Amino acid sequence: MPHGFELVLVGLAAVAGGAVNALAGGGTLITFPTLVALGIPAVAANVTNTVALCPGYLGGTFAQIKDLRGQKRRLILLLPAGVIGGIAGGLLLLNTGEHTFRLLVPYLILLASVLLASQAPVRNFLAGRAAARNQTGHPVAEKPIESRSGRLTGAEAITAILVALAAVYGGYFGAGLSVIVLAVLGFVLDDSLTRLNAIKQLLALVINVAAALFFLFSKEVVWQAALIMAAGSIIGGFIGGRLAGSISPVLLRRIVVTIGVGISILYFVH
Repeated sequence: MPHGFELVLVGLAAVAGGAVNALAGGGTLITFPTLVALGIPAVAANVTNTVALCPGYLGGTFAQIKDLRGQKRRLILLLPAGVIGGIAGGLLLLNTGEHTFRLLVPYLILLASVLLASQAPVRNFLAGRAAARNQTGHPVAEKPIESRSGRLTGAEAITAILVALAAVYGGYFGAGLSVIVLAVLGFVLDDSLTRLNAIKQLLALVINVAAALFFLFSKEVVWQAALIMAAGSIIGGFIGGRLAGSISPVLLRRIVVTIGVGISILYFVH
């Protein structure tokens, strides 16, 4: 249980994580290792991190809420898939022993670093794919493609399954979840990147909230750290928003990826 100066460090890490999330993503690669370094067991640190950083997803969701218009059918289908997957991931985490999870941590951090590094390439690929559809006479759909009979289409069913699987990862660890969800949506659904990104933001929020609410009933949340981190992440998000025009997201993302890879190597060694 952190106390005194350790709680100050937790708060500063949360501010940094919130700012990084607002600017480039990857704040978990700062906050989670900090909690572990302060002596919190890895499972409890992961649970606490999920609960504490949950409010940070609200800003991005509300900022793009207008782009969710006309996507009711998708939301009715995908949001339950996200909730079920998020809870399943949380359940899987709580049933993973501390020793086993510590062995997985370096792989999870390395995976999160790779996902963060692939964020820009994934977005560029999906944007180019949408542009190519326009040029070949297949315009991006303004509304979700729905079957005339009201039955589930193959693309919708596949998307729901893939979103549920991504949500399991989100409930289990979560760093880099947004990249996975956006890739799933972009590869399967025919729509603009802006509209798909809005769904991604809402799904990330729902998945994390579902996992966080599930964790509330466990005894793994370190509440002192969680409350301080929640406040710190909100402050950091505000700071990140104000700095958005003066700091390069690409450079910041590279720095965070380098930190993540370095931390994973340390975990592998020790």
